[in-house]
Amino acid sequence: MIKVLVVDDSAIVRKIFTEQLSQAKDIEVVGTAPDPFVARDMILQHKPDVITLDIEMPRMDGITFLKKIMAGHPLPVIIVSSLTPKGSAMALEAMDCGAVEVLAKPGGSFSVGEMGGQLAEKIRAASKVRVLKRAPSVGGPMATAKGAITQTTNKVIAIGSSTGGTEALRDILTRLPADTPGIVIAQHMPANFTKAFADRMNGLCRINIKEGEENDSVLPGTCLIAPGNFHMLLRRSGARYYVEIKTGPMVHHQRPAVDVLFKSVAKYAGANAVGCILTGMGSDGAEGLRIMKQAGAKTLAQDEASCVVFGMPKEAIKTGCVDKVVSLRNMPQAILDMV
Repeated sequence: MIKVLVVDDSAIVRKIFTEQLSQAKDIEVVGTAPDPFVARDMILQHKPDVITLDIEMPRMDGITFLKKIMAGHPLPVIIVSSLTPKGSAMALEAMDCGAVEVLAKPGGSFSVGEMGGQLAEKIRAASKVRVLKRAPSVGGPMATAKGAITQTTNKVIAIGSSTGGTEALRDILTRLPADTPGIVIAQHMPANFTKAFADRMNGLCRINIKEGEENDSVLPGTCLIAPGNFHMLLRRSGARYYVEIKTGPMVHHQRPAVDVLFKSVAKYAGANAVGCILTGMGSDGAEGLRIMKQAGAKTLAQDEASCVVFGMPKEAIKTGCVDKVVSLRNMPQAILDMV
């Protein structure tokens, strides 16, 4: 049984989450708290396996509380918050401070109730995460991936990730040289969150990073991140690669979906592509990576030891389509070697 503590200043949200999560046979809500001070005592009393945490709360904000948790009593924390542009930036800060997942809180009590199934799924994944006391980011002191690359507009790097992916992507992207071939990324994220993430990454990296927009060109030194709540597909016109942004049914309960991106990369880039599947729950990306491999692409998967959740890489490896299983530490160089 997974023990959960719900921390939110809204009594309605606490009630709805408790009712929704209690329908799951493997989840028990051991307590609810209106603010971090009450939550602190409940953590000591109930020893929850996972905490859901709002960001904007009275007496102490969620970011400050999260830092205290990770410094003293680290455990998996899922941020559940209203992701306005301001909230998106705060959610990114929460990920930097150790939160394992971010979920957007819809408006209205009815809409909040509808997200119970998704929240339960994220809680199951979070309960398996290994959480350690916070240390300096592994992206800082690591050596930069070696050398410049021979520039070519014909190469495309496609990356898919989910739970734990924002940290993994930061670690990889900050160590790639400025002339890296064009990159397209599908990271499972809510709407609004992707632009804030892309803007933050753009300030840290030598390559240009932005949220993908309709008809954006995929060029060397550029990385496009699929916008939250939209699928992103690679297209080609002559020698030019560009992206299409579209809505449509969720795939693997996700939009953007990694499979949608990878299958389009297989079709339009073929052997000129490198596919990389990173940490995440579920099987999204496995089928797409298999199709990329069949089209002649080189393929990589993150190893279990460095994953927050090994689900997506594991499913891809099981298909037999992965050329090389690599640790997060070695992933940037492995990508460049395959390019």
